[in-house]
Amino acid sequence: MQMLNKICFVCGFLSIAGSIAIWYLGKTGGNYFWENGDVAHAERFGIFVGLWAPTFFILSERLEKLSKK
Repeated sequence: MQMLNKICFVCGFLSIAGSIAIWYLGKTGGNYFWENGDVAHAERFGIFVGLWAPTFFILSERLEKLSKK
């Protein structure tokens, strides 16, 4: 349980970093993710990935509490 707690915590930060990277790469016109270069789609996908962070942090906290019981 302790290892899963740490994995969820790291995934929360990776979600934030990934969100910023997706948003930035999509806005700069880099055609990394989408063939048509739709900037609005890149922004929405970046926000979607960023919304995973609170879930990972909450899971990390809950798993930590479970491992201490």
